[in-house]
Amino acid sequence: MHAREMIAAHPRVKGRVTDPLIACIEHCYDCAQTCVSCADACLAEDMVDELRQCIRLNLDCADVCIATGAMASRRAGSNEDVLEAVIEACALACENCADECDRHAAQHEHCRICAEACNRCRQACDDALESVH
Repeated sequence: MHAREMIAAHPRVKGRVTDPLIACIEHCYDCAQTCVSCADACLAEDMVDELRQCIRLNLDCADVCIATGAMASRRAGSNEDVLEAVIEACALACENCADECDRHAAQHEHCRICAEACNRCRQACDDALESVH
């Protein structure tokens, strides 16, 4: 990923980069990809009916992660209150998705991998909240 380089090159940032926010951006995009892949793998499972909630939470989490990564990447202007709210929402979506994927992790490797990615992203969101203001 080029998040650090792009944000550091932004004229408003002038090289000052906030490490927790960069980690949040990178984890959000990684988590989004992992969640979409997990949802697709769930759809291919024979027990797809039992994975319906997992699929829903995967896709919701992916959407929130993409929005959070995009908003956290913007440096022109400011919208800290909304950015803080979306990071909090992302942490919650990741927590919910991780909990659901954990329920299926013993049977489905893709759910185990997804739960780990969601937990990493949730932690990165929590860490980034302090650096928003």
